[in-house]
Amino acid sequence: QVQLVESGGESVQAGGSLTLSCTASGLAFSRHGLGWFRQAPGKEREFVGGISGSRGIPGKTYYSDSAKGRFTISRDDAKNTVRLLMNGLGPEDTAIYFCASEPARTISSFRYYANPNVYDYWGQGTQVTVSA
Repeated sequence: QVQLVESGGESVQAGGSLTLSCTASGLAFSRHGLGWFRQAPGKEREFVGGISGSRGIPGKTYYSDSAKGRFTISRDDAKNTVRLLMNGLGPEDTAIYFCASEPARTISSFRYYANPNVYDYWGQGTQVTVSA
């Protein structure tokens, strides 16, 4: 079955950096777009960024306004892994971070990747805590 496993979350001080990883199994990884979402306590899950797979515009990235300029998504299809490099972290970035895979549609747009309903598999999440 399909599994997505996030790692790399930890506690850091404001201004610091973290790289989250998400490793997938049970799917033809390169075909699928991946998304990163986060959920802070008491808040709804929000889109962080996404990256297209080979069925879309390969490797094209999409970012939320809060992530743009600070976060970078990359993928290593040989390792079935997608990464989220986060720089300039602040307390507002404290959340559980989830990765998700979409069903290898040919659609590539910000609107598509930002919609959590298009994803069919999700990881369990990894906690990021940023202290002031």
